[in-house]
Amino acid sequence: MSYYISPRFLDKLAVHITKNYLDLPGVRVPLILGIHGRKGEGKSFQCELVFERMGVEAVHMSAGELESPDAGDPSRLIRLRYREAAELIKVRGKMAVLMINDLDAGAGRFDQGTQYTVNTQLVNGTLMNIADNPTDVQLPGSYDSTPLPRVPIIVTGNDFSTLYAPLIRDGRMEKFFWEPNREDKIGVVEGIFSEDGLPRREIEQLVETFSNQAIDFFSALRSRVYDEQIREFIHKIGIDRVSSRIVNSAEEPPKFPKPNFQLPRLIEFGNLLTGEQKQIEDMRLVREYNQGLGLRVTPQEPRGSSRPAPTKPENGNAIASNNLGDESTSTSASNGFSDSSNSSKQVPSIPLDLETQEQIRELLAQGYRLSIEYANERRVRTNAWQSGTSFQGNEASEAIITLAESLGEHRGEYVRLIGIDTKAKRRVLEKIIQRPHD
Repeated sequence: MSYYISPRFLDKLAVHITKNYLDLPGVRVPLILGIHGRKGEGKSFQCELVFERMGVEAVHMSAGELESPDAGDPSRLIRLRYREAAELIKVRGKMAVLMINDLDAGAGRFDQGTQYTVNTQLVNGTLMNIADNPTDVQLPGSYDSTPLPRVPIIVTGNDFSTLYAPLIRDGRMEKFFWEPNREDKIGVVEGIFSEDGLPRREIEQLVETFSNQAIDFFSALRSRVYDEQIREFIHKIGIDRVSSRIVNSAEEPPKFPKPNFQLPRLIEFGNLLTGEQKQIEDMRLVREYNQGLGLRVTPQEPRGSSRPAPTKPENGNAIASNNLGDESTSTSASNGFSDSSNSSKQVPSIPLDLETQEQIRELLAQGYRLSIEYANERRVRTNAWQSGTSFQGNEASEAIITLAESLGEHRGEYVRLIGIDTKAKRRVLEKIIQRPHD
């Protein structure tokens, strides 16, 4: 299978690597090349193709190696891998690079919920030190006065704005934003389907049909086409015999004929993949499940707007969203309880959106128990919530009133609603219903 290398990518990487091996008088060459761009566009894979084309040896590290239970281990590992690459240059007489994948995932800080550890500081400090002194990289506890060969460092990531600013400054890191154009995409996809007899015209049509998709989408699409044959193989031999037939079997590995790679078939499977993507985008469960971690609000949603704005039900009555201290009243439709059962009470305005009120009714109808937890800004960042009021009984109206009163008691704090399945002893809901800035 022949893979496509983008001329822009090849040029940038080849110039950076070569420049670091040349002795240019009076020129300070950045040691690190940071390749950034959106996920799935083939940054790491294009690097591997360029290394192979140039005959460059690569020593690899990943984001998962940039943290450890022991302080200092990741920074020591970076120095060790750098010296390993330098040794390859001396022993094999070939160019070598240190490749760190997804640097921002391991050393970046995305929001208030990202823990900034001693290791994060040491990783940033170590990379800056190596960039400033590339021929004098020592291991902790030892010293070798022999200068090392200069080893270019290639790092990839999605968002370098999350990294420590002095690390990515010009002079230490040269930046390259990788966004494949139409020709790049067609070339890469043509390489993916090179063994399947798909003409270039249909490749172009496939890329245009899914023009918003990253390159890894088309690789996943090709893999998806084989699902039917594998499903048929499983049913043929029996699902209880799959393991013994494939692993440690005396028989030769199963072989599959080439599936149908016609364009309509590929578009059909592509639509299935995009449908799955849309399900994830529509559900937005990450915001609900991780609200307590203080997720950074997206640019489209300014801080304080994550709670739904007041809306109007079909009868035209507005849903109240004012605080308990207000004297304005709201109708039974907006409060979520009946006037007949509470006619003798003065009903406070309910600072709950309609969706939350409906969730309360559903949870109580299913026999779940409700309670709240509250925390200030500092406790939210460490996920150290304090237990609050627990609601007894299964009357939704009473629970809503009690909850409204509890929100008033914890003004200026985060409050989240908890739904508990007492039989299974597990939480079925964690939802922030009040924020200090609301």
